[in-house]
Parts: sequence; structure tokens; C-alpha cells
Amino acid sequence: MPQSIGCWTNLVVLLHPNHLLDPTNPGSAWLLAVDSYYAQQAEIRPTLLVLWMLFLFRRPMRISACSMITKGRFRLHSVRDEEAKFKLCKVRSIQFGKKGIPYLNTYDGRTIRYPDPLIKANDTIKFDLETNKIVDFIKFDVGNVVMVTGGRNRGRVGVIKNREKHKGSFETIHVQDAAGHEFATRLSNVFTIGKGTKPWVSLPKGKGIKLSIIEEARKRLAAQSAAPA
Repeated sequence: MPQSIGCWTNLVVLLHPNHLLDPTNPGSAWLLAVDSYYAQQAEIRPTLLVLWMLFLFRRPMRISACSMITKGRFRLHSVRDEEAKFKLCKVRSIQFGKKGIPYLNTYDGRTIRYPDPLIKANDTIKFDLETNKIVDFIKFDVGNVVMVTGGRNRGRVGVIKNREKHKGSFETIHVQDAAGHEFATRLSNVFTIGKGTKPWVSLPKGKGIKLSIIEEARKRLAAQSAAPA
């Protein structure tokens, strides 16, 4: 067990059953720790699932991505082949290196040199996983569709209606979902996923619309009554 993981990770490892450890290397229990930047990107890299499929089928297997639902939990979500070729990454910062070479940092740990000068912090880039290049980007502007990746509204999807700036404090983003419900969250919790009202990635079941307890109960009753006896 590496010593640099920290006490919190050690506790997580102790609370997990042994059958969830890496089957190819049982001593590598630290694989259960999920990097924080995957939570920022509303994605979790399912390392254990990949290793289990490699162990069972003895060959590499490609699996679907993980998406966050309105309950704040992650759920496996199937994607098309075209969608599996790229990834949306939120820009953390734009900086200059030696000899004035510009580069950007993303929340999933990537460093890309010579980005488009129009790309700024909090924007979203479309990163091609085959060529390792930026093919397009989304500005963090009013009117674009976003997904909330943190806070009490995580998992919800909507369109930016307003940006409320406070000097010396957090910037608040007001979002409206497809059902007309409005809510507010911090700027750090918002991740742009498309231009206008059309997202660039497929959404999980529910399309990021959070239902009230009464609406969920009515939906379950309607599904039960419609089901054949």
C-alpha cells in the first residue's frame, strides 16, 4: 500500500469487501480510490470493471461511460461509437510556459499546448481521444446547456440564464432546465456540455430533470398501471 495515498483512502479500502479488489493484483487495493477530477467532469473511470472484464474474458473490453443522475449518484450509461471517440473537458486555467508558450490545464489532468486564443478558463473543449487534439470548444456563455457536477443540484441539466458576480465571493450561475424549473449554483459546479440547448453528449435517463417526490410517485403509479397484469 503506497504511503502517499492518505488516511482517507486507507479507510475507504478497509470498508470495501475483498472481492471488489483488483483480481489481477489483490495487493493493489488503492485502485478503489477515485480521483477528484473525475468527479469534477461528471465521469468516473470504472477501473475495477475494466480489470474484471479483462480477468474474465482475457482480452481488453471497451465499456460505456459513467453519467451522474439527479440523485447525485453515478450510473453506467451506454454511448455510441462516435461519442466514444471524444471527451469533453472543462478548462481549469490558461497559462504561459517557457518562451511564452501558451497552454491550458483541464480538470481531468490534461495539459495541452498552443490552444485556440479564444479558449478561456471555465470553457469546455472537445478533445479527440484518437489524435489527442482539440477539435472544438464551447464558451461558458449565457444560453448554453450545462450539467451541474457538484452541490445539491448535481446531475441536473439546464441552460444558463444569468451569471451573478460578487466581488470577493463566489460567482453564482442561474440555470433553467427543460421543465422550466430554475435553480442556482456556484460557478465551480457548472460544466458546459453543448452550444445552445443541444448537448454534444447523450444524456442519461431523465435528461437531467429533477422531479419532486410527488412527481416521482405519480410517475411510478402510471408505470405500474400501464404494465400488463
